[in-house]
Amino acid sequence: MNPYRGEVALVLDGERHCMRLTLGALAELEDALGADSMLALVERFESGAFSASDLISLLLAGLRGGGLEIERAALMAGTIEGGPVAAAKAGALLLKRAFSVSDEAV
Repeated sequence: MNPYRGEVALVLDGERHCMRLTLGALAELEDALGADSMLALVERFESGAFSASDLISLLLAGLRGGGLEIERAALMAGTIEGGPVAAAKAGALLLKRAFSVSDEAV
């Protein structure tokens, strides 16, 4: 994974995948969440006012932005290594990397 490209790993059903919030993935996420701007989207997650469904939408957009062709139902039925806490951490890191100029991760 290349953190400087905004990439974050997610292990789904035992397979490691690359997530990335491309412009297209962000547009998909805005649409899925009914957000009227990227700022509104980020504020939603930063405020902690997001649901499990919002997190699924974020991860789905990231996986698709990373090149994985996956449907929402498949992600929802899948097993994320580390469970909900790992999923939330990956989502937070995905947003951070998408909107940061640099990252201290190696």
